[in-house]
Amino acid sequence: MTATTADAPPSGPRVPKRRGVELSLLVCAVLISVYGYAGVGLAGSGAVPPDAARYGAGLGLLALVAHLAVRFRAPYADPLFLPIAVLLNGLGLVLIYRLDLETPYDRAAPTQLIWSTLGVALFIAVVVLLRDHRVLQRYAYVSMATALALMVLPIFFPAVNGARIWIRIGGLSFQPAEFAKILLAVFFAAYLAANRNALAYTGRRIWRLQLPTGRVLGPIVAIWVLSVGVLILERDLGTSLLFFGLFVITLYVATGRTGWIAVGLLLAAVGAFAVGSLEPHVHSRVEDWLNPFASIEAGDGPSQLAQSLFAFAAGGMLGTGLGSGHSVLIGFAAKSDFILATAGEELGLVGLTALFLLYALLVARGYRAGLALRDPFGRLLATGLASILALQVFVIAGGVMGLIPLTGMAMPFLAQGGSSVVTNWVIVALLIRVSDSARAPRPEVPEAGIVAPVVEEAR
Repeated sequence: MTATTADAPPSGPRVPKRRGVELSLLVCAVLISVYGYAGVGLAGSGAVPPDAARYGAGLGLLALVAHLAVRFRAPYADPLFLPIAVLLNGLGLVLIYRLDLETPYDRAAPTQLIWSTLGVALFIAVVVLLRDHRVLQRYAYVSMATALALMVLPIFFPAVNGARIWIRIGGLSFQPAEFAKILLAVFFAAYLAANRNALAYTGRRIWRLQLPTGRVLGPIVAIWVLSVGVLILERDLGTSLLFFGLFVITLYVATGRTGWIAVGLLLAAVGAFAVGSLEPHVHSRVEDWLNPFASIEAGDGPSQLAQSLFAFAAGGMLGTGLGSGHSVLIGFAAKSDFILATAGEELGLVGLTALFLLYALLVARGYRAGLALRDPFGRLLATGLASILALQVFVIAGGVMGLIPLTGMAMPFLAQGGSSVVTNWVIVALLIRVSDSARAPRPEVPEAGIVAPVVEEAR
């Protein structure tokens, strides 16, 4: 009798879910935020704020619900995304509450908490409803059209602080460009993934740069030029720089051509020089950057940038302590553009470095998730979303520290701004969905051409 037997295929390495690690880190993130909240109250009035327990319970409940959504819908997601987002959001609420104590006529922390709750709700909706990130690839052109429409809308509304970036309806206001950046990231990733071979291997070669044909590169360049042009008309130069950086980075990742980085830097330098020279609103910021103490020398008192530099200097290595700084002297943008100055003064260089390391870790894990994916769209989407966070931190931190001209954007999760905190939570949700796809075990597929051995036994 002949019997056929085959060894069972070896099972692949078991991928740990690490949801317990995520939960432990979430507990630490909530406790750190509550500790900071209590510290602000002790520094201001000598007593722990009466609503400290309610604040901790609310933040903890939001973190727990978000964790449960990830545990059941994205069990293999990276365990660091959610705790980092909760910690940054919690610290942002603490810093805004600290500045509210100096401006009792303009309290922003309660509103920011409402926007944070909405952001977590959208985070949960994305994690639960979006089961596969590749579904977004079908809506590339819908995303592009919606993004352009959102960016055009503020033109029909009054300017605020010299820029037309807000839509105000009744008592509500939001920045459409914050939502447009996610939609453009989806469009860039989908278009470049579909045309990556034509972009990398067709067209004319000039020096070391392979220029794709106009038929392939033209549509995406036109969309980018149109979006940046609209933002320049609205005097939103920070978001313009963000979109340009997103375009160049995703193009480089799609083609693997380092020449695009050189071309991008050259075009950015030319554009910055032209806009900085011709646009009065931007030119004044360039002048303030070149000589931040000019207003003091003229006898008009320190400018916002000068006050920001004073705050960083006063913080030193360890800071003055939460609630013991004077960064509120910066003025109307202390809770938004310049909130990093409060962190620098009251937490010092050590605390500021810790914040930057949190952002760096968040971005690095996003890149790591993209590298682990096999599909080009997911790789480009993860890279684009992580790059959005990286570019925002660079532009804002560089502006308030005097390294580059101030552009006026919101520090992710830290600064006051409902549109910003909501979109950042959506970005984290998409990165969690992508990382879950990257880390999830793949089904074993028998290799083609392998025939099970035949064993003959004599009866």
